[in-house]
Amino acid sequence: GSGKETSVSLLLWFWLPYCLTQTTPSNTATSKLKVRLAGYPRKHNEGRIELFYKGEWGTICDDDFTIANAHVLCHHLGFVSATGWTHSAKYGKGQGKIWLDNVQCHGGEKSIEFCKSRGWGNSDCTHDEDAGVVCKDERIPGFVDSNAQVDENKVEEVRLRPVVGVAKKKLPITEGVVEVKYKDGWAQICDAGWTAKNTRVVCGMLGFPHERKVNKNFYKLYLERQKNNFLLHSVACTGTEVHLAACPLEFNKPNATSSCAGGMPAVISCMPGPLFMQNSGLKKKLKISVKLKGGAKVGEGRVEVLKDNVWGTVCDDRWNLLSASVVCRELGFGSAKEALTGARMGQGMGPIYMNEVKCLGQERSIWDCPVKNITSENCQHSEDAAVRCNVPYMGLETSIRITGGRTRYEGRVEVLTSDPNGTQSWGLICGENWSTKEAMVACRQLGLGYANQGLQETWYWDSSNVTDMVMSGVKCTGNEMALSQCQYHKTVSCQRAAAKFAAGVICSETASDLVLNASLVEQTVYIEDRPLHMLYCAAEEDCLSKSAAKANWPYGHRRLLRFSSQIHNIGRADFKPKAGRHSWVWHACHGHYHSMDIFTHYDLLNANGTKVAEGHKASFCLEDTDCQEGISKRYECANFGDQGITVGCWDLYRHDIDCQWIDITDVKPGNYIMQVVINPNYEVAESDFTNNAMKCNCKYDGHRIWFHNCHIGDALSEEAERRFEKYPGQLNNKIS
Repeated sequence: GSGKETSVSLLLWFWLPYCLTQTTPSNTATSKLKVRLAGYPRKHNEGRIELFYKGEWGTICDDDFTIANAHVLCHHLGFVSATGWTHSAKYGKGQGKIWLDNVQCHGGEKSIEFCKSRGWGNSDCTHDEDAGVVCKDERIPGFVDSNAQVDENKVEEVRLRPVVGVAKKKLPITEGVVEVKYKDGWAQICDAGWTAKNTRVVCGMLGFPHERKVNKNFYKLYLERQKNNFLLHSVACTGTEVHLAACPLEFNKPNATSSCAGGMPAVISCMPGPLFMQNSGLKKKLKISVKLKGGAKVGEGRVEVLKDNVWGTVCDDRWNLLSASVVCRELGFGSAKEALTGARMGQGMGPIYMNEVKCLGQERSIWDCPVKNITSENCQHSEDAAVRCNVPYMGLETSIRITGGRTRYEGRVEVLTSDPNGTQSWGLICGENWSTKEAMVACRQLGLGYANQGLQETWYWDSSNVTDMVMSGVKCTGNEMALSQCQYHKTVSCQRAAAKFAAGVICSETASDLVLNASLVEQTVYIEDRPLHMLYCAAEEDCLSKSAAKANWPYGHRRLLRFSSQIHNIGRADFKPKAGRHSWVWHACHGHYHSMDIFTHYDLLNANGTKVAEGHKASFCLEDTDCQEGISKRYECANFGDQGITVGCWDLYRHDIDCQWIDITDVKPGNYIMQVVINPNYEVAESDFTNNAMKCNCKYDGHRIWFHNCHIGDALSEEAERRFEKYPGQLNNKIS
């Protein structure tokens, strides 16, 4: 978007055709051809290319398009060069003619018309293939823009002005007069010919999935007494647009009296999604078949879809705003603000189910859209599609702030509270038990992305005169939109109430995301009876169960359940240990430093979730064992090297290294659940903690062991997860 997250706008320039037909002297060195950028959402230096030829605007087809073509076009528009180009109508489909196709420039031409092509108006393309360019945001010195007209007529921001007294107090605002930002104020739209499709578009921009009927007569009386400034009339949306500016609309002539014969300002009512409804009684438990993962804010993330009880991702070929909007509305948000490609919200791990999704925009679910089936060679997880949806303005960021930090991403947390008389004041949060999960919610509420760290004391950020503790015992699940939605003490009780022990956060735009390769565990599991004389090191490291201490060392053996762990970082930032080098622990037995005291838990559980084997807590040395194509390793354990896991790389602990096991010497035959949890104490921040646990069904007959259904914590539907949990309980009696 525009980085101006609070306003429900995609800043876009929607130049109207009639403005641009007026010719002005062009700089003679180039050509008479007019070029403009159009489409949405976009910044001022990117967009769909449109050419003005023979009295009408048209587009260029993306066949054979190159960066050289983009350079020529960006030069024409007054930018120094191009940084990229786009295909498949990334900025929305144009209208009218497709003027050029198979364009091939060398890069030095004065204008696109001097490049090789099929000739004007000769193409075999549809507007699905409209080309766009991204220009370097730097102007050619002294460039005179032949297209520049002062254009009052553009629609950027839209708002709802509530009229009913009650509605003004409560957020989100779901009903009122539609107003468009105009000069320094707001203008209305004439409702003559206004349709439900127009309402759908405006509701979508404002973060609402559906429109509702509105009682016009009720408003008519009130609005007739007001002076209205009508800017627009004859709005004719099809209902699938993601912004009002993309609908055909007419502006009133500046000199005409702002008339709206027999009409009144357009008034609409929107239906909020379940997350934003005031009374939770209406929230029905729907069967969900699509979800967003790995985003920092509400309403953004990697798109995952459910098929045969297993979650998978969507490939980004042809991924656009129409399809993204269908996902957003299905999830109870508005239309899409951005359709993101190239795994911009991290990579998924499971299957990839859909490719070339082509929604028309009316569909109720992404499952109703035409899609292509996937074959492994045409999609990888590096192409996972994601969305940013329009969400209703809730004003949550107005009741929280951070102070004293070195950057705007860190500081001591202060929250706004009201006393019984309604007087508002800022106060602090007690730092006791404040953890990464609470910090995640604080950073989300602040609009600052992911949590990097939650801090329990902040004496080094002492800059504010706010000293009172107003919240304590804050406990969040990590999904909440604001701290006020978490549990907390009704009356403040804080052991260390001095301001220096107030909670703080460090937020970050990106975060890592670790996930264990579940199928590798299933493929590599086996049992080994290992002689005690080979286990002195392991005993020293606490990798055996307590009964090993009573064994007759060095005679006898321990029975170990062994497997390989491959831990991938599929997030957008490297995973680095929280502890600095000075506190890493040297493990003489293994000859390297461990940077995290507890990095994983290994456990064997029975049907009711009780541990049957004393699993253990493994401390690890973190490094890049291997990476995806094109990514180089950065971390290694040897020689006191830097530790961590790079994005797109993984750390492999092979089944044959010390401690890569669960000691099952004392376990009776039966059916169990084997569980591995990575980063169990949330010591290092991640964008998503729901995929940190890996579980397998496990059958042990006293001699051999079988694993099946190994899966990541969030990989299955709720129903399949329930069946998985039931499995050991039903069969337990048969074996023992």
